[in-house]
Amino acid sequence: MQNNDPTASNETPAQAGGDMPNAELETLKARIAELESSNTELRDTVLREKAEIENQRRRLHRDVEQARRFANEKLLNELLPVYDGLEMGLQAEGGDVKSVREGIALTLKSLLKIAENNGLVQVDPVGQPLDPEKHHAVAMVEAPGAAPNTVVNVLQKGYVLNDRLLRPALVAVAKE
Repeated sequence: MQNNDPTASNETPAQAGGDMPNAELETLKARIAELESSNTELRDTVLREKAEIENQRRRLHRDVEQARRFANEKLLNELLPVYDGLEMGLQAEGGDVKSVREGIALTLKSLLKIAENNGLVQVDPVGQPLDPEKHHAVAMVEAPGAAPNTVVNVLQKGYVLNDRLLRPALVAVAKE
């Protein structure tokens, strides 16, 4: 027969905890305290790890920002002597054209050396076949003795930065 009394329980009085031995109850209380302590330790560890990750994220963000702000510091430091040379050249008075040209040539040479040290290569394709990847033909000219589609004149040199085209060379090409 089925008992429909909601207050009725299927547990025996010993199972309901009324007659649970004190030793077993103390063991369970000790286990609960141990688990609560472990839970607190784990929560503290998670909070510390979360704080450490947040601090690392902030440090990384700050370091990236610093790197971005000072990325070209080395290049600019190398350019300072070129700047100084140009400035002194402009302050010089009474120099002849030959010495001014020599000073400009030396300044250009040092500037090109700095650029090469930083991965910039000049594209000067005179005598080479036209390469649409590196050259931009702006004119076709009569050039006796030159093969057709060969660069005969460079109007503006091109530049490659670390194997990537920065600016194509503007060239005149021999007609067929």
